[in-house]
Amino acid sequence: MALSDFISSFDALLYHLTGGSSGIGLATAQNFVKEGAFVYITGRRQAELDKAVKAIGLQVKAVRADSSSLADLDRLFAQIKQEKGRLDVVFANAGGGSLAPLGSITEELYDQTFNTNVKGVLFTVQKALPLIPDGGSIILNASIVPLGRMGRPEEIGKAAVFLASEDASFVAGVELFVDGGSAQV
Repeated sequence: MALSDFISSFDALLYHLTGGSSGIGLATAQNFVKEGAFVYITGRRQAELDKAVKAIGLQVKAVRADSSSLADLDRLFAQIKQEKGRLDVVFANAGGGSLAPLGSITEELYDQTFNTNVKGVLFTVQKALPLIPDGGSIILNASIVPLGRMGRPEEIGKAAVFLASEDASFVAGVELFVDGGSAQV
């Protein structure tokens, strides 16, 4: 089965993002739509989500949601269940943080970082599970500074499309480093 045939058989895809209107999340959503998928994107800022919808074009729906808010996640997945009935792929891409010397880390900075990078990812996957059919994909994304140059968002998007495809049907529990080799250094 061709990748585009496999992806076009999806009912819905979710890209759960903090700042999902740009960078890796936007490029990944564009890659899936290019292959024929319907995509839900999320983020905290409506104006940025609106810009992302215009950039992606058809086959996309933006839902304002904060990945660290369980109430937002409940509302999001209830909407997806009502509109599509299932969720074939979850691309959990929420992330961020600030660098601070050990002696300068505040409780607020700690909570902000862990709410987005850990709590949001964990509960996104947990709350999405009832909507994911057999053969569905959960892709957790994290990014770091690659060796030699900055990675391009579309490079991550192409890897995500592969991981969600039938070509990766026997790939499970793998860490796929799309980082210009920095993990091997």
